[in-house]
Amino acid sequence: MKSKLNILPENPDTSSQGRFPKFLHRKIPQGENLFQTSGILQKYRLNTVCEEAKCPNRSECYTKKTATFLALGKECTRNCGFCDIDFSKTPKAPEQDEPERIAHSAKELGLKHVVITMVARDDLPDQGASHIAKIIDAIRRIHPTATIEILTSDFSGNLSLLDIVLEAKPEIFNHNIETCRALSPRIRHKAEYERSLNVLRHAKNSKQTLFVKSGIMVGLGETESQIQETLFDLQKTGCDIVTIGHYLQASRHKLTVKEFIPPEQFKKYEEFGLSIGIPHMYSGPFVRSSYNAELFIKK
Repeated sequence: MKSKLNILPENPDTSSQGRFPKFLHRKIPQGENLFQTSGILQKYRLNTVCEEAKCPNRSECYTKKTATFLALGKECTRNCGFCDIDFSKTPKAPEQDEPERIAHSAKELGLKHVVITMVARDDLPDQGASHIAKIIDAIRRIHPTATIEILTSDFSGNLSLLDIVLEAKPEIFNHNIETCRALSPRIRHKAEYERSLNVLRHAKNSKQTLFVKSGIMVGLGETESQIQETLFDLQKTGCDIVTIGHYLQASRHKLTVKEFIPPEQFKKYEEFGLSIGIPHMYSGPFVRSSYNAELFIKK
């Protein structure tokens, strides 16, 4: 059954308010759960992509007592133009007890669906693959009722490393293609468009995971036809879930937004993806790879 998750306002206001159009403004949620979530993450000394990448949804997710764990440290060996995670050629060694800390935190938060992403670790012999597999194993042991979603790097195209993660059997395997073919060399550091397609294709063909997922950012100067081409490419890999969200500049050192994409365009992309056979589309200005990720498992 094809599905879409609609978060677009029915009558979006596209007029400007400060630096951003009004549809990119939102109220910051408050509540006790926000502080409880932060407290649990601090207790287990964990990093989240919510904080390190300055996700605009972090307060909302924390009030729902959910977060996306960032494994293998908070320094990335790649320096992508869109991402605000710290760059280092020589990050700190992985913490051996991190898998258990993530698992215990997920259990204490009561997560039904656990999402783990990772920094790229090109400095490690296995680029962090075995560490991610250990995290999956720890969650299965400590919090066995949860489903698991993994968002990984491309492991430099080494499919034997990818297999280490897939053999741990996460319910959802995610690898973001991020942008269209034409813009990929400028926006992504070291990653390659065709390599990402190959990673997704291999994950789908492995039959080790229930769903394969990928994500795209818009607002970086891409055209509608280029996004349609990317959706065709993702459909050909067998991708089950595609998310499309608006790129927002996290700091003055990062790529600038070229164009603010109105909500109705996200709707068009969503409908196009469904029309060409992608089973599940989630498209909207604030959509991110892990945003409301548990809803796909429910569907």
